[in-house]
Amino acid sequence: MGKSVQKLTDNVSLIASKESWIEGLAIQQLIKTSELPGMYAVAGMPDLHPGRGYPIGAAFFTEGRIYPALVGNDIGCGMSLWQTNTKLAKLNVDKLAKRLSDVELPLDESWHTLISERKHELAITQTGFDSALGTIGGGNHFAEFQAIEEVFDQQALLALGLQPKQLQLLVHSGSRGLGQAILVKHIAEHNHDGLEVESGAFTDYMAKHDEALRWAQLNRELIARRFLQAIRAGGEEVLDVNHNLVSQSQIAGQAGWLHRKGATPSDQGAVMIPGSRGDYSYLVKPTVEQNVNLRSLAHGAGRKWKRGECQGRLSHKFKKEDLYRTAFGSRVICNDKTLLYDEAPQAYKDCQTVIDDLVDAGLVTVIAKLKPVLTFKTQGTCG
Repeated sequence: MGKSVQKLTDNVSLIASKESWIEGLAIQQLIKTSELPGMYAVAGMPDLHPGRGYPIGAAFFTEGRIYPALVGNDIGCGMSLWQTNTKLAKLNVDKLAKRLSDVELPLDESWHTLISERKHELAITQTGFDSALGTIGGGNHFAEFQAIEEVFDQQALLALGLQPKQLQLLVHSGSRGLGQAILVKHIAEHNHDGLEVESGAFTDYMAKHDEALRWAQLNRELIARRFLQAIRAGGEEVLDVNHNLVSQSQIAGQAGWLHRKGATPSDQGAVMIPGSRGDYSYLVKPTVEQNVNLRSLAHGAGRKWKRGECQGRLSHKFKKEDLYRTAFGSRVICNDKTLLYDEAPQAYKDCQTVIDDLVDAGLVTVIAKLKPVLTFKTQGTCG
């Protein structure tokens, strides 16, 4: 392991070099969480940043109990990468943007058969949140068309079926209101206390949790399909990975429960680690030894500034109109003024430093670097 692995306490590791900036509050939350009953090990990722009581960008391994609050309210949030059949050489970004004008309208009846079939295949019985299927949501969720900028492992890229001359689509979303409802019910009944494994409350939560994972997977699929339909293109899913979940696992021979809160699994093959809308995203391949990081990786660049303070930091430098294009020349569609500022590239860390820490720690090799072409947040309304 390289210098990017720090041992903070006996059961807390931080995958970040000492040169990498991590907010002190995030480290405090990481150590505080390690003191919960049944907590065996905790690992912070290079994108670690403070959350509401618990840090984001971390993995937690417990024995005998689980903590739904460590999964959070967006159960199943994750990344889905699709390759379109659109050739980059023929791409007109302005035309691409115009074709997305109606992409947030409610799904019409032509989608109902597909939704019913996929819900049946995925054993999804939940119906109360169907109106949210195929919607991105707020916060840091997005759909982004990307171009492969540089290839570092041609063989791995081809094994995934990716072609550098074709447009890619990255979708970041989760279980929307369904995950929120599950967590709210849990907190109302159990506060932030953990649930003993095999208890009735544990069984009930895990059944709902697992369905929310499948719901989130379907949501990302529908988002991708409606974006492909909007730009009149075909496409194939390359990968789909959750980064907010809890699952049975074994770490260094110890059986237990692995919670990931904004942490990408490193035991499911290649994964995407996105930057901000003005930064590169990276397709990486995990290496073999993955215990020190609890079989988890960063899920993005990580926030540098809190939401709500970004407009105050940036509005004297950038007008709203300035934020609709990035330094790459890529387009941004986001007509929610607060969100436009909150998700500005300046609010995030440099993704390259996150990747460097993971590479230095011996946890990943980079397959390819991708740059944004068009990032979609919401048509929304101007604030």
